[in-house]
Amino acid sequence: MTEFRSAEDEAAIALAARILRAGGLVAFPTETVYGLGAAADSPLAVAKIYAAKGRPSFNPLIAHVASLDAARREALLSDTALRLAEKFWPGPLTLVAPVSPQGGVCDLARAGLASVALRIPSHPRSLALLRAFGGPVAAPSANISGHVSPVTARHVEQELGGRIDLILDGGRSIAGLESTIVSFLTDEPMILRPGAITREALQNVIGGRLRGASGDSPITSPGMTASHYAPRAKLRLDALSLEPGEAGIDFAGAMRRGNARGVILDLSPTGDLTEAAANIYVFLRELDERGIDRAGVAPIPSEGLGEAIRDRLRRAAVR
Repeated sequence: MTEFRSAEDEAAIALAARILRAGGLVAFPTETVYGLGAAADSPLAVAKIYAAKGRPSFNPLIAHVASLDAARREALLSDTALRLAEKFWPGPLTLVAPVSPQGGVCDLARAGLASVALRIPSHPRSLALLRAFGGPVAAPSANISGHVSPVTARHVEQELGGRIDLILDGGRSIAGLESTIVSFLTDEPMILRPGAITREALQNVIGGRLRGASGDSPITSPGMTASHYAPRAKLRLDALSLEPGEAGIDFAGAMRRGNARGVILDLSPTGDLTEAAANIYVFLRELDERGIDRAGVAPIPSEGLGEAIRDRLRRAAVR
């Protein structure tokens, strides 16, 4: 049976840390989406994550740590990586770097790779849990592998209730979109997954352009599989009108202006990409809750957070 507790309760944080130390699974809030945590140094605990999610073991996990010092014990961070860490941590940035010889994140969490994915979340209750636990916590999104990421504790309960030990309820995730992942495995840093920190913000810090991963790049971090973040409904992207039987996911009223009718959910009537990012997973889940089989999705601008939103929609539409 899965216990459900408020993340604001200090006793619940202490309980969660004990569960992690005992090799159990805890779902906890972050500023991006809810994570499913296990002790990152324990292969047996990490194996429970893969089993609960039905996640393929070739797909590595992000290890969450409480401080930059802790991150430097786990990975060999270049000067450029450290500049990004100092600017955006705690926050929705994941760095992929060569694993440190003294690192504790186990091979299974790293999918056998000689690299490790790290981040420091900014949610105060996830930081409280990491400090109470005292070590790295492997934590992918707290949902069945390939499904829509959870942004509330109830989303987690719907997918993983009965499979994990504890869910910490910290309210709705603010960003609603996963972290941006940047790789430092070659001389040239690369964005492996666009996310809640924009390409433009990263480039302003490093003083140069960041290229993205190609479609045939090897999987070195989460979020690189072709099909991911998917609802049951089949999505048709860049739609300005609706076909018979389709619902709509609109942006800035584009479909309404085209006289579309029926079930239409607008990610942001005012065209605010931050609002759209916060709503994308909520709306994809709502399609499933309404039993909708097909949906047209309005065009999303590609700049700023639009890059990450379009990335998630493209992966969600793959069948």
